Amino acid sequence: MAGKRERNKQANRAEILAAARACFIERGFDAVAVRDIVRRTSLAAGTFYNYFPDKEAVFRALLEERIGSLTVNLTRIRRGARTLRAFIYEAYLAAFEAAAEDPLFYEVILRNAPQVRELYEDSIMGISVAALEADIRDAIERGLLPEVDVEYLAAAFFGVGFEMGRCLSRRADRDPRPAAALATRLFLEGIEGAARSGDADAA
Repeated sequence: MAGKRERNKQANRAEILAAARACFIERGFDAVAVRDIVRRTSLAAGTFYNYFPDKEAVFRALLEERIGSLTVNLTRIRRGARTLRAFIYEAYLAAFEAAAEDPLFYEVILRNAPQVRELYEDSIMGISVAALEADIRDAIERGLLPEVDVEYLAAAFFGVGFEMGRCLSRRADRDPRPAAALATRLFLEGIEGAARSGDADAA
């Protein structure tokens, strides 16, 4: 019996999250009310509050669950990499596969950019970038990467991944392999040179 109750709870929560995602994509965070989310479910109005106190909590959950699981997977891949190519390619491939499998996730982020920025530092993408910085430091210690500015390199890795993932999510042919290969070539041709050149004027 407890198992059935738990399954019902999980199903209700998933239904609320799916409805919220549709609302946030269609109307944007500011224009969405809790009642709008509830109307898109088969649940009673009061049931929403058994799972979330307000719409911000739903929005945070939508992003944190998706990005959180991806971040764990990317850290596993990067920490397990034995070459620089694997460190870059395998991580980008996993990120772009996620974008190809769930292209609407990017729509949530782009449609609600101000809210995402508000949540950046303590959660959502901030946590993902912090994990990437830690993985870069680990790669430097293991000799996969030269000594570079970790913050700058993490920003470059993340920025390329986010923007290429956004482009990929909007294509009819969402094959993640060419995107991962391009991103890998981009960094393999530039990282060592960037490490040697600490002065932008040297160029």
